[in-house]
Amino acid sequence: MMAVAQPTMPGESRWERVARFWRRAPNSFRIGAVVLLIHLFVAATGPFWAPYGLSQMGTGIPLAGMSWAHPFGVDQLGRDIFSRVVHGAHIVILLSLSGTFLGLVIGAVVGLISGYVGGWIDEILQRLIEALISIPFLVLALIAIAAAGPQLAGQPILIILVVALVYAPRIARMARAAAVDIATRDFVTVARLRGEGAWSVMRRELLPNASGVLLVEFALRAGYAPVLIGSLGFLGFGMRPPTPEWGLMISENRALLIVSPVTVLGPGLTLASLVVGLNLFTDGLARILGRTVRLADA
Repeated sequence: MMAVAQPTMPGESRWERVARFWRRAPNSFRIGAVVLLIHLFVAATGPFWAPYGLSQMGTGIPLAGMSWAHPFGVDQLGRDIFSRVVHGAHIVILLSLSGTFLGLVIGAVVGLISGYVGGWIDEILQRLIEALISIPFLVLALIAIAAAGPQLAGQPILIILVVALVYAPRIARMARAAAVDIATRDFVTVARLRGEGAWSVMRRELLPNASGVLLVEFALRAGYAPVLIGSLGFLGFGMRPPTPEWGLMISENRALLIVSPVTVLGPGLTLASLVVGLNLFTDGLARILGRTVRLADA
């Protein structure tokens, strides 16, 4: 059932408003928010309480299974997998959020310009967007990494740019659709009659009214960014060893799946929980904002 924003009650404190909002929020939003808060807590504090260093060797018997001292086992170099997963949390989250935010900024600007200006500019931008969207996202990411050259290989900035490149066209398409709809509203016509320029109308009228769509798009794309980053790491095109990025860790330990499966299941289940939490949070956010998230377009 769709959540509806409730008016502020007289004399209600800020914490009471937050509590009332939390009670009325969809279950998916609450579950996703809790999962995300756990991941954010681990990302922010994990390096301070992780049992071992991210590359510390000799922490246990190589390929040892689960134990109280090593919940996710030990890899072939004697490194504690749990500690590496904890150390890698902030890397995965920062790369995902940074790349998605950059894609949001680029996509929003391109989409709003395309939808508001129209004409030949809209045609050119739409053909370019369609061409990029037609390429499978993983193939597009690999092409971008190959074009960047070896000097940027394994650098965080390259991963951020690749995520932005993959998601910017999809966000631009949604931003354009919102801009085309908003541009027909009376307040936009009034702004034009006041003599406001195109940039002013987009900044003051279109962007605020498209913010709900863009917010949901950001949350949706951020939910899939860890999968893209993990896929690149698994294929050897992401971060370089000994970085504890979860996809790279799965790739490093995949040969041990029969001998010590927990070394793969640890980072794999952690990555899965982050993606599920983000998607639940996105679904709940879309319900609160009165939209339906179309996961098929991810």
